[in-house]
Amino acid sequence: MSDIPAGAGTPDESADAPVWQSSPPGSIYDYIRVASFALGPDGRIDQWSERAAELLGISAPEAIGKDPVEAFVPPELRDHGQRKVAEILDGREWVGLLPFRTSAGARPHGLAEVYVMPAEAEGGGRGAVCIVVDARVLRGIETDLAASQAVFGQSPMGFLLFGTDLKILRANERFAAVFGGTAESHRGAAPHDYLTPVEADRLNGALRKVLDTGSSVTDLQLMGTVPGESERRRWSVNLYRLHSGSGRPIGVAGLATDVTRRRNAEREAASARRNLALLNAAGARMGNSLDLETTARELLDVAVPQFCDLASVDLYQGLLTGDETPPGLADGSAELRRVAFASAVADAPVTLPTRASGENCEPHAIEVGAVHRFPFNSAWADALRTAHPKVVPGRDGDEAPELGAAVVQSTLAVPMVAHDTVVGLAQFSRTKGSEPFGERDTALAVDLAARAAVCIDNARLYRREHERALILQRSLLPPGDPEAAGLDIACRYLPGNTATEVGGDWFDVIQLPGHRTALVVGDVMGRGLRAAVAMGELRTAVRTLALLDLEPAEVLSQLDEIARGLGSPAGAYGDTRTKRSTTAGSRSSDLSEVYLATCVYAVYDPVTRRCTFANAGHLPPVLVEPGESALMLEVPTGMPLGVGGEPFEEIEVELPDGALLALYTDGLVESRDHPLDEGLQAFRTALTDRPPSAETEDSSPLEDLCDRVLASLDTRHGEDDIALLMARVQGLPAESVGDWKLPTEPKSVARARELTREQLTAWGHEQLVDTAELLVSELVTNALRYGAGIPLGEPGGEIRLRLLLDTTLVCEVWDGGLVQPRRRRARDTDEGGRGLQLVGLLSAGWGSRRTPRGKTVWFELALPDGETPAADPVEALLSLY
Repeated sequence: MSDIPAGAGTPDESADAPVWQSSPPGSIYDYIRVASFALGPDGRIDQWSERAAELLGISAPEAIGKDPVEAFVPPELRDHGQRKVAEILDGREWVGLLPFRTSAGARPHGLAEVYVMPAEAEGGGRGAVCIVVDARVLRGIETDLAASQAVFGQSPMGFLLFGTDLKILRANERFAAVFGGTAESHRGAAPHDYLTPVEADRLNGALRKVLDTGSSVTDLQLMGTVPGESERRRWSVNLYRLHSGSGRPIGVAGLATDVTRRRNAEREAASARRNLALLNAAGARMGNSLDLETTARELLDVAVPQFCDLASVDLYQGLLTGDETPPGLADGSAELRRVAFASAVADAPVTLPTRASGENCEPHAIEVGAVHRFPFNSAWADALRTAHPKVVPGRDGDEAPELGAAVVQSTLAVPMVAHDTVVGLAQFSRTKGSEPFGERDTALAVDLAARAAVCIDNARLYRREHERALILQRSLLPPGDPEAAGLDIACRYLPGNTATEVGGDWFDVIQLPGHRTALVVGDVMGRGLRAAVAMGELRTAVRTLALLDLEPAEVLSQLDEIARGLGSPAGAYGDTRTKRSTTAGSRSSDLSEVYLATCVYAVYDPVTRRCTFANAGHLPPVLVEPGESALMLEVPTGMPLGVGGEPFEEIEVELPDGALLALYTDGLVESRDHPLDEGLQAFRTALTDRPPSAETEDSSPLEDLCDRVLASLDTRHGEDDIALLMARVQGLPAESVGDWKLPTEPKSVARARELTREQLTAWGHEQLVDTAELLVSELVTNALRYGAGIPLGEPGGEIRLRLLLDTTLVCEVWDGGLVQPRRRRARDTDEGGRGLQLVGLLSAGWGSRRTPRGKTVWFELALPDGETPAADPVEALLSLY
């Protein structure tokens, strides 16, 4: 067969291949090692093959011509062997096992299976052809075939044998059970018959690589479908090359395992781990801020892109503005405001429908900060009404709303529910190409939205309470820039608690009669809302006492009694048995701590340019005279308010024009980073140092000086509230003051009217002359009649008249009487008693106060502005009758 071309294929490989061909090296014959010899008609060996010589170890010269029984069969079996040879020569076939030996006298070392076939010899005689095979090799082949058949046929996994042409040579029953047909029907099929072109090309490439290189391929993941099913399956394929006995590649074995369920389980586990990670991230990131917008952005930071591609948060506009139940909250039609948006694919808002027409809703963009409504019949409004999430599918085709380069595949509309109240709506969208939302995703979105809703609701409640606290705080502080006669005032308040912006420090500027001004700075021990409430009560008490025009020391004494009463549930003079009870005593102790306070109270008279100070445990005021260094006034420091038991002292200090007075709380100068003395020195230095651009301290505006002082000190430590009240003394000019002494006689009434007319004319306020004359005559008359107890017309005593012109006109009348005037309603038949009624009708305000040597009665008139007509004295007089 040497004339047949080498390398021709097997008959199975090509229909056009020749029937006769050479066997390639490493064939099954080499593996089995078949030997042959022939017997002549005389029963002796007449042919001996080279393979027989190799297998049996006997050369041809040694074997030819010998009796095979005598040569190879042991003596004890030779009789039986002779009979079998005779039977073979008579024409009978024989197959049997015979031990063989390699040389005479040697012990048998092998077992051969001999197949003897009768044959016609030359010359008409009968001989035999013998084929010898090593029995051990045959048994091994039989065992291997049986094991291979068992593994191949009984394997629970798909088993395939691919030929060198990458077509299936053999498939097992498991493979046939999955893809249909019988195992034999798949012979000759290729990967493209089972897989998509892309997947089939991947498998063909792996097969060719294994066949060419001999390297195995493990866990090759392939996707496909099986006949009769629409669900895609995933297989894990392992490939390895098969060799012949001589090592020649003869094909590739493939073992395929269906890992669809395992893959789904892994995906579910990965999804669960991702969801837990997202929830952990949400718990760590959300709720750190009490700001609504910040909390909404924190939710989107967690969700995008880990959970979705686009997301937005809409909150009810009414809840943002403080309304508890905005209109339309129950049916989902209330206005919402977009407070946050995030995108991993494009900077464009999530599209929303503009009209409720189902599939035909036209999208439009909603910008952050925009206020909008969801159509009543839309899925978004339905989610808000029912408090259940809704999945809104995207639109396919050319009409799909594009967001940059991506198209929304589906959207989860999740209501944000906190404490059984819907506060808004969170939207999570995924674009085309992303995995669609599943039940697990919906549950995760609901959980994320619920966590964010609780944080947002807490932030909303905090904002509401914060606004209320700010309203309280601002209502207790002087509104705007306080104004006072003869003073330029600047003030600052910095809360120590920036979260609530409320505290117990306060300052106040109170206008007193006679263009005098009370300056107050106080500090309630503690901080927060309770301290602010305590501060408000004390501030109200201070204003009430100040309007009684008491001396500063007397004001603090009365305020101390009030503070003691506020700090005790039973009042300052309550039942001592209540105070002894444990519960009430504990409660009283708590309240007493809140209502302990320090305070500085000062009254400035712009006419005399004198300021009277009283101190209740507070830091001393600081005074800076023009061209001098700042110094601390030695005001006697009394006990804090609420302690009681000690009187307060006061001092009077003359303040020159241009002097700077500073009242402050300890938060400005005290910090844990430095001792109090260093803070006070730094404060004095900041008040003394002039800015480089200023020639004199007066040239620096007081507001700028106030800011410069705060900037130079450590005011950002946040340990305590800071209140700073600064006043620059200007005083009333001498030409704005009219001051006269009148004798206690009737003609002083006319003289007072004359002086009033002349002074108002000099000031250019002729419109006030008639009213002022009438009211001055009433006050001087009362002073003569009731002031010093001297009968009208008798000499003795003295009356003082003073007119002050600033933002208003103030008239003051001093006398030596101690009895305060009291306004009463005169009857129609009474001849008197209408003077103070007339003063009340014509003046902007009136009152009286005690003095060291009597009392002062005053009234105030508003200066004409050219638009409001002055009061008519005649009509006022007639209205009394």
